[in-house]
Amino acid sequence: MTADLPERSVPDISTPAMDESTAAPGAPAPEPGSAPDGEWLRVHPASPFVRGWVALAAIGFFFGRDIVERLLQGRPLIAEDFAGRAPWLVAGGGIMLVLAVLGFILTWYFTKYQVSEGYVRVNSGFLFRQQRQARLDRVQAIDIVQPLLARIFGLAELKFEVADAGESAVKLAYLRMDDARQLRATILARAAGVVPDPARPLEAAPEAPEFPVLSVPPSRLVGSLLLSEQSVGVVLGGVASVILSAVTDNRSFYFYLIPAALGLAASYWGSFNKGYNFTAAISPDGIRLRYGLLDTQAQTLPPGRIQALKVVQSPLWRIFGWYRMQVNVAGYGAAGSNGESASRTTLLPVGKLPEVMSMLALVLPDPGTPEPGRIFAAGLGGLDSDGGFVTTPRRGRFLAPFAWRRNGFAATETALLIRSGRWWRELVMVPHQRTQSMALHQGPIARRFRLADLVLHTTAGPVSPRLTQAGLDEARTLFDEQSARARLARNRQTSEQWLAQVAPAPMTAPVPGERSGSETINQQESTNRG
Repeated sequence: MTADLPERSVPDISTPAMDESTAAPGAPAPEPGSAPDGEWLRVHPASPFVRGWVALAAIGFFFGRDIVERLLQGRPLIAEDFAGRAPWLVAGGGIMLVLAVLGFILTWYFTKYQVSEGYVRVNSGFLFRQQRQARLDRVQAIDIVQPLLARIFGLAELKFEVADAGESAVKLAYLRMDDARQLRATILARAAGVVPDPARPLEAAPEAPEFPVLSVPPSRLVGSLLLSEQSVGVVLGGVASVILSAVTDNRSFYFYLIPAALGLAASYWGSFNKGYNFTAAISPDGIRLRYGLLDTQAQTLPPGRIQALKVVQSPLWRIFGWYRMQVNVAGYGAAGSNGESASRTTLLPVGKLPEVMSMLALVLPDPGTPEPGRIFAAGLGGLDSDGGFVTTPRRGRFLAPFAWRRNGFAATETALLIRSGRWWRELVMVPHQRTQSMALHQGPIARRFRLADLVLHTTAGPVSPRLTQAGLDEARTLFDEQSARARLARNRQTSEQWLAQVAPAPMTAPVPGERSGSETINQQESTNRG
């Protein structure tokens, strides 16, 4: 049984294109790092060298390896048998170096970008041309990435994530850091629906102010890694190896711990490098996240782009009251394929309950309930009907003897909350308008106990909303009610441009006032009943 909820198309109300020929007479020149609509710009000239430094290093290693070895060994730099080949090797190395540099220059020359007519476009390639574009009102997130070498040169990569994710993400590598921040501010302003002031059409959009929300101390990050499931696995493996070695008098069991320890060290370093100096802030552009030790990254998640959210707590983390928060964002794809995807879908690597509540308030400014603290606290650590949750009926205790009092759901006017797990606690939250489809699953054993699972489908990511072992009647009722709630929420969402104005306004236009979600729902429900 599956109910598909149709997507609503969003009209494109972006600012029309404007180039230098149509600029108003006497208009001010654009700010550094900005350009009028329709003008094609190039990335920084050092960009291909920052991206292709590995190729230059490989050429240098191939042709200079023998000379370095002779220098370290104290032998003559040029041997007699090598003297005849030296000119050819030098010539070959020089030709390869010239070709590589020429390729870098051509790559830079043919790489251009443009912000025009509600799109951001990137043209690249001189033999095989490629053009990528993304609609501004469909931009799900904008990231500023700075690898270590780019940080040395003061450059940054700008990544635009759109709904279909994968290879379709538009990337600009590399821009000066100030230019990248300015371009991000301009694109976020256009995506939000703010149009330039007609009197100053070429004025660059100012970067929206931000207000810090939280930061994760390095000591807490290290502690969370040491108390992770991987650490427990290695400790148990070490204990098992000692016992087996003592019983069998065979020391080879210790060698099985070497790859596990190396893998754990690599995992520790990756998590620490990605989570170091994690900070979160709020701005009119959305939620801003910054993190990274060697390679730094700054994410901006516009309002309403988070499709689903998950708060998890392992048994060892419960000692210190720590939680982790992960999200599904259209454009980021599923986490776990690589370290970058996992870090980009992490809203909070490790935090305490007040910090979790602060981030929940950013994701869902309107919780849809007069007592948000009570219902969210019940979702994180409650049992039975705490906070109004509907849990697995008592007959389901045979299928889930430890978790049946935890597994349950609660619905507010704006989101559906699903909790599960007695030892590994988990709370999943899905805004009603982000429910794309639903399905009821029931196996033969669950049918015997009149239980069913309700699965909510959102975009790909680490969060998989699934209500497990619910009563059959409750699951069917929730299926119908959630379909209605999702339909009403989509009807309320009239535009993806969260700062759209009726009339043209300056870039610093305030957010227009809107009615609360509860008023809209009550009005629509009374209309339907009438």
